[in-house]
Amino acid sequence: MVDNRYATALVIGSVLSLLATVYLSVAVGTQHWFQYSSKHVDKTENVTSLRERFMADDWEENTYSDLLFHRNGTLGLWWRCIQLPSESLWYREPDPKMETFCVPFTLPQQFKAIPKTPGNGEPEEDLLRTYLWRCQFLLPLVSLALVFLSALVGFCACLCRSFTPTLGVGVLHFLAGLCSLGAVCCFRASVHLLRPGDGAPQAEGSVGWSFYLALISFPLQMMAGALFLWAARSHRKSYTRITAYRIA
Repeated sequence: MVDNRYATALVIGSVLSLLATVYLSVAVGTQHWFQYSSKHVDKTENVTSLRERFMADDWEENTYSDLLFHRNGTLGLWWRCIQLPSESLWYREPDPKMETFCVPFTLPQQFKAIPKTPGNGEPEEDLLRTYLWRCQFLLPLVSLALVFLSALVGFCACLCRSFTPTLGVGVLHFLAGLCSLGAVCCFRASVHLLRPGDGAPQAEGSVGWSFYLALISFPLQMMAGALFLWAARSHRKSYTRITAYRIA
């Protein structure tokens, strides 16, 4: 028999865990982690050429970073987007509307080494930025995997009618929260170290709503973990006292 206090803690923890999972999943799948804003955007450049440069498989970081600065770009964990003038089939508009053009990062691109000085033969690898980039997209996946593993452990605990695995559920949520926080910190540090190429305009940057969703998931996961741990430890102490009383 589970005390109402422990049952309430489990329900609230489960709701917090579900909210954190939804927030983090939406953040991972969207591109609004960081946004650049340039005062002057050239609307006369060749759109086809810009698309090809931005979509190139053998891209270098300075190529797409220059376009992000020039074209009011947005950057996510798996997406990069820029603003391009809309193309008309019949005539060329004098003041075309700007449309968002997004390209996903492929898995080989995510694991590609980032050089210190791109474009100079075989440049030396920038280990700090390379591992920051890899951690920023791997840690959210690890966090989600830990939450799903904790859900599986909780489901098995319900089937076995045991309260003991709840302690493991709480620990897994704490680890997931740390991974979420690590992903946010790695991304922010990576963007801070992102260097525009020569001649790139001064563009203002700001974090977007996807970044804040991932950031909010951290305290939600930690609170859920704390509730699960409290319920497990308190229930164990209560069960131990009841057992001792019955033996006496």
